[in-house]
Amino acid sequence: MSTVRFIGCLHLRHVGIHRMRGFDIDPVLTTNGIFYHDEYLIQQWNKVVSKKDTIYILGDLTMNSDKHYHLLDELYGEKIIVLGNHDIISKKNILKLLKYVKGIGGAVEYKGYMLTHVPIHPMEAVQYRGNIHAHIHHINKIEESIVPQLYQERTQNFSTLHKYINVDAHLLNYQPISMNEIHEKIHT
Repeated sequence: MSTVRFIGCLHLRHVGIHRMRGFDIDPVLTTNGIFYHDEYLIQQWNKVVSKKDTIYILGDLTMNSDKHYHLLDELYGEKIIVLGNHDIISKKNILKLLKYVKGIGGAVEYKGYMLTHVPIHPMEAVQYRGNIHAHIHHINKIEESIVPQLYQERTQNFSTLHKYINVDAHLLNYQPISMNEIHEKIHT
């Protein structure tokens, strides 16, 4: 049986993010350009993903580079990309990326959820069951601080509670999350 899963902000071969996430370059394997972060991500991903699963990757595959798309072949499942702010958008780049993934989009609606890289505006979020996103590399505080602070006047008549689901790879221990796991997370 196949499962649909979600994850974002892989940042393959991005040394700055790797260090921020607590990984350093592997001194033994630096000649091959392999980083602990990417090895760990591949191991964690493949523990929970089957080859038949569909994975929505919500942006930032790398850091403004198409050199490392080949690493996507090491990750199980059929991959659909929602482009992020660090993904290169050019015809040449998109064609190269399509060699490794099933599809590419800017935003995707899936079973009443809006899948994006950057969180959507709260006035849009209420139109959907939720917004599954990445982009924020730390614990998601959108509903607790940002929405009330910036949009209080306009959002007092509706609730965005449980509308934002952050699937940054680091926050998920690099394991793509299923819709069932998202529902469990929201309702606990």
